[in-house]
Amino acid sequence: MRLNRLAQLAAFAAAGVASTAALAEGTVNVYTYRQPELIKPVLDAFTKETGIATQVLFLDKGLEERIASEGENSPADVIMTVDISRLTAAKEKGITQPLVDDVVNKNISAEYRDPEGHWFGLTKRARVIYASKDRVTQTEITYAELADPKWKGKICMRSGQHDYNLALFSAAIDHWGPEKTEEWMKGLKANLAKKPDGGDRPQAGAIAAGECDIAIGNTYYVGLMRNNEKDPKDKQWGNAINVLFPTFTETGGTHVNVSGAALAKHAPNKDNAVKLIEFLSGHEAQQIYAEKNYEYPVEPGLEPSSTVKEFGELKADTLSLADIAKNRKAASEMVDRVGLDDGPSS
Repeated sequence: MRLNRLAQLAAFAAAGVASTAALAEGTVNVYTYRQPELIKPVLDAFTKETGIATQVLFLDKGLEERIASEGENSPADVIMTVDISRLTAAKEKGITQPLVDDVVNKNISAEYRDPEGHWFGLTKRARVIYASKDRVTQTEITYAELADPKWKGKICMRSGQHDYNLALFSAAIDHWGPEKTEEWMKGLKANLAKKPDGGDRPQAGAIAAGECDIAIGNTYYVGLMRNNEKDPKDKQWGNAINVLFPTFTETGGTHVNVSGAALAKHAPNKDNAVKLIEFLSGHEAQQIYAEKNYEYPVEPGLEPSSTVKEFGELKADTLSLADIAKNRKAASEMVDRVGLDDGPSS
């Protein structure tokens, strides 16, 4: 088994991580879908405080399959990812283990963690409306309104099959039921300005270019764009839009997803992995997430960054993440059935 473990570590290093032996004391191995610039500040702070080094394997697909194939010889200690569907997929694939930890449970309220301790939300991400500053005068909107004919030819969005949108549609199914949600999705498709494509940032770019008036996107992209001193185009896109917080009803809240972490099933450095998850849930890490990533902290009472405050007050939907995750398959099938990714009907 030792040889197998070393073979896995060699592959781990070859995939782009540091070459330090991962079994050495003072190390924790992270597998993640998150972008390097979004987690490096918080991991650096962890190492500075604890002296425990982090080795990170960045993947854009196949993370769950990779850990599953590595089996009990996997070097993975902590899984860091975005979207509730990916966190629940990791649990369902059997690559996580439960963690009952008083520190983590105190820091993260129950609605943002798995009831069995298999995953923990670390930041909140509101799925909102990007609205043209030049062409949209209204300051309030509902998700239902996206199907209103007044928006015909004026909406941009990324693929309906993307995890961020599937979570939104899953929440709609829970609120409205499948029949009403499918009718709404048909209205949304009819209002599209073009075929869904690209990420959230290009949707803001499409608004800036006059291709559409509103788009669906996450709040933190707006913070990243407006504060990007290296790319004037990003700043232009971010400053071309206002953020509107849609609700499911006049009294409901805005759909919120999470980034999160899980303890890998066969974590070889389990004690260090637990220390990392505790740190990620704590005040210092939550402040870094808020200030550097423009995400909403899960720590109760901790305010978002000044940029995010400018968007207005977020009133988060109270629907549980676990309930949202249950509807993902139905939402994905609905996107295909409606033909949402085919773009507007002619």
